[in-house]
Order: sequence, then structure tokens, then C-alpha cells
Amino acid sequence: MAVKLRLRRIGKKKQPMYKVVAADSRAPRDGKFLESVGLYNPLTNPHTLEFKEDRILYWLGVGAQPTDTVMSLLRQKGITLKRELKKKGLSEEKINEEFDKWSKLKEAKTKSKPKRKKKSETVPSEKPAEETKESTAEVTGAASEENAPQ
Repeated sequence: MAVKLRLRRIGKKKQPMYKVVAADSRAPRDGKFLESVGLYNPLTNPHTLEFKEDRILYWLGVGAQPTDTVMSLLRQKGITLKRELKKKGLSEEKINEEFDKWSKLKEAKTKSKPKRKKKSETVPSEKPAEETKESTAEVTGAASEENAPQ
């Protein structure tokens, strides 16, 4: 039996929430699962991630394979970093120290990151709409004069 850490959809129509579960890879997406190890809500800003870290590390330790999306979420929370540091044989004290450095660096990056502008906030072109229409009419008129039968 191959175990995967994957998302299980819950929530109402057009309002998805996901449980992060350890499930048999042959089971359907919303079907039978072995254990629920977290919760992911993509609709909140920023999205909500809640994990049972010890259980995730257990499942990864016994060979469970996370899906690409779950792996991305684990990276965002720093769980994969902790797992790699434990593999290296570092003490809990050192692991916590490295994790604190990583989280401070991540916070600094998110604060300095500029916010994206929405399409509606973009600057309109320098030419007014009337000039654009005239130039288009001139071009189409020129093209029709060339192709006109004589």
C-alpha cells in the first residue's frame, strides 16, 4: 500500500477548503483516508495553513509521498526544512535556531515585496481613444483603396 499526503476537498460550492490527509494512493480524492494531518483554506488572505507537524513528520518518515501541492504547502510552513535538519542529525536547539532564522528571513521578504497592481489600476495608454479610432480608420481606408477594383 502506497501512502500519499494529499488534499481532500471539503466546504461548500465555490468555497473550497481542504484537509491535508494521509491516504492510500488508490483511494478517490474525497474517499477513505488514514488520518487527517492538517487544514488548508485558500480563500483567506493570506491563506490559512494548520498542520499537525509531528504527524506529518511521522508519515514522511514511514515513506508517505506528498503531492506537489502539499509539498509546496509544507515548504511554506518550513516543515520540510525541519525534516532536512533532523536528517542531518542536528539537535532540537540547533533546529529551532535555524528555523527562527528562516522565518525571520521569510517575514522580511514578504514585507519588502511590492504589491501587484490589478488590471483595472494600470495606466491607460497615452493616446486618447478618439485618436486611436481615427488612425485605425485611416489604415483600413488606405488598405481598401489599394485593393479596390479599377
